[in-house]
Amino acid sequence: MARSEKEKMLAGELYDALDQQLSEERLQARLLLKALNDAPEDQPEKRAAILAKLIPEAGDGLWIQTPFYCDYGTNIKTGEKVFFNFNCVVLDVMQVTIGSRTLFGPNVQLYTATHPMDYKERASGLEFAKPITIGEDVWVGGSAVICPGVSIGDRSVIGAGSVVTKDIPANVFAAGNPCKVIRNLKENEPA
Repeated sequence: MARSEKEKMLAGELYDALDQQLSEERLQARLLLKALNDAPEDQPEKRAAILAKLIPEAGDGLWIQTPFYCDYGTNIKTGEKVFFNFNCVVLDVMQVTIGSRTLFGPNVQLYTATHPMDYKERASGLEFAKPITIGEDVWVGGSAVICPGVSIGDRSVIGAGSVVTKDIPANVFAAGNPCKVIRNLKENEPA
């Protein structure tokens, strides 16, 4: 039996993003995002109900300052007390795993989606994805970009404006474009 485009997508294989099932799932996510982004902050129950549908694998205490954008929502898994500041984007074509108490500054972007480097393959319209894993107690500064396939270790800090193209270990401060480790962090170190 042939694999569905969604199965290929979640396996990190080339897939057709214009597939009917995937297009319908993205549309449902867009409708939920519109409702979330329009929901007043003084209606926390309404916002929580929308988030439960959009990101069903969210840990307790997920807080999103709207506007917020994602592809599917169902491929995002968070621990407890994760915070997204204003205007974050998560292209969750593949699994995005975020540990508890992780903080994202405004305009942070997480991209699992990518395209073939070979122009002929890219011209076919097929794309693929690589998962992103972010540990617990991580702080990602504003306007940082996390690229496909990247892992960030527990308790690390990513400087504002960084472009993270490679894995970052635990307990470090990393910054720049491309992002690189600047120094190790000590326990209980002030910001």
